[in-house]
Amino acid sequence: MRFGDLPVREAEGAIAAHAVKVEGLVLRKGHVISARDQQQLAAAGVETIIAARLEPGDVAEDAAATRLAETLAGSGLRLERAFTGRVNLFAEVAGLVEVDVAAIDGVNEIDEAITVATLPAYKAVAPRDMAATVKIIPFATPGAALAAAEAFPGARGAIRIRPFRPLSVAMISTLLPGLKLSVVAKTVRTFEERLAPLGARLLYEVRARHDTRSLAAAIEIARKRADLIVVFGASAITDRRDVIPAAIEAAGGRVAHFGMPVDPGNLLLVGDLDGMPVIGAPGCARSPKENGFDWVLQRLVAGAPIGRREIQRMGVGGLLMEIVTRPQPRNRDE
Repeated sequence: MRFGDLPVREAEGAIAAHAVKVEGLVLRKGHVISARDQQQLAAAGVETIIAARLEPGDVAEDAAATRLAETLAGSGLRLERAFTGRVNLFAEVAGLVEVDVAAIDGVNEIDEAITVATLPAYKAVAPRDMAATVKIIPFATPGAALAAAEAFPGARGAIRIRPFRPLSVAMISTLLPGLKLSVVAKTVRTFEERLAPLGARLLYEVRARHDTRSLAAAIEIARKRADLIVVFGASAITDRRDVIPAAIEAAGGRVAHFGMPVDPGNLLLVGDLDGMPVIGAPGCARSPKENGFDWVLQRLVAGAPIGRREIQRMGVGGLLMEIVTRPQPRNRDE
């Protein structure tokens, strides 16, 4: 692509690099200069104009952005019509944004003219939320660079939406003498509000004493009534041998992982009952504010992988806003 000062007499078919305003003529940035534009510019005494002219092999910005967006877009995404070298990708369904990070990084490294920006991997979206944008920086990109981006390993369908599933959820709250029932009731409401955007619903809610035998019995009943079990403990889990993990094992399940590098949310537990997931919720899950519990819950509802490996890789970006009602906030006034 040629770019720079161009005599007006040679400017027909070139692209105006900047807006031009002269005596009754307004040319917007990106406007393709016509013969009439030439005449008006010359009549206004304009001799040169900063413009771009495509060369053989170049692909115009809108066409290039469209081609690349069509390559990158996987299931669950809708493409907006290209404008000024940009194509936005919108979610068609509620779910999680899945991104082939290596592919997107590779595409962005091919040529400075080509850029792709996405939401963070596994970010929850609602229908019509923007999930990604493809932007061609100049007025055109070399065809060879565009072809390399389209052919980059993993680029096809590198961005997609994993939809939430309409799961039924069981909630078990354990009780201790110091826990007010009003707190439990509020937790139930907060949990229902958390599930609603995911398309899941609270089908079964029960309370049990905070001891291994009582909780194990409640888990045994809950597993027959739902697709997912979440246990809100009257006291936070502090060890793999604590009441909630012990009850999961007593009910015939196993503890897949305890703890996560997300704060708030450190004291979360993920278990399994013959394929049915069980979450031991951290205390911060009683708050409606985003915390590590949301990240695990969303992945489970979407059917995305969530085990030890996935949890242990959540640390970068895992420092979330503090929840002021936490019994032990991370900062203390000296």
